[in-house]
Amino acid sequence: EEKPEHPKSSYAVTGLYFYDLRVCEMAEQVRPSARGELEITSLNQMYLKDGSLSVVTLGRGYAWLDTGTMESLYEAGEFVRSVERAQDLPVSVPEEIAYENGWIDRGILMDAAERYGKSVYGQHLKEVASGTILAERPRR
Repeated sequence: EEKPEHPKSSYAVTGLYFYDLRVCEMAEQVRPSARGELEITSLNQMYLKDGSLSVVTLGRGYAWLDTGTMESLYEAGEFVRSVERAQDLPVSVPEEIAYENGWIDRGILMDAAERYGKSVYGQHLKEVASGTILAERPRR
C-alpha cells in the first residue's frame, strides 16, 4: 500500500530498492494509481506476485525517519547531527560501508578520500583506510 490511511502493520518501506534486469520491462506495465501517480509500490507488488520479492527487516541500530514535511526533514537532520556528535563518527558513509563489506578495496577507498581532500569526510575515509577507525570498532 502506498501511504495508506489505516496501515496493516507498523512496518514501513524505507525506499531502498535493488532490482534485477527485469525491472524496466516490468515498470512499463505500471499504470497510474488512484492518486494519479506511478507508484513504486505497484512494481514491488509485481515482484511479490511472481514470488521474487525479498525484504530485509531493519533491526536495532537502524532508524527510519519520515522526511515528508519541512519540519520532519529538519528533525531528521537534528537526529543525525545528535548521533554523529554523540558517537564522534559520521552516519552512513557509503564508501566505508562498501569497504567494510568487501565491495571495494583499500585503493578505491583512498581514491575517494583524495577526492574529498582535507574535508572532515575525506579525513574520515583516510582513517578508515588506515585502520584507525576499524580498529576501534568490531568489523562486521
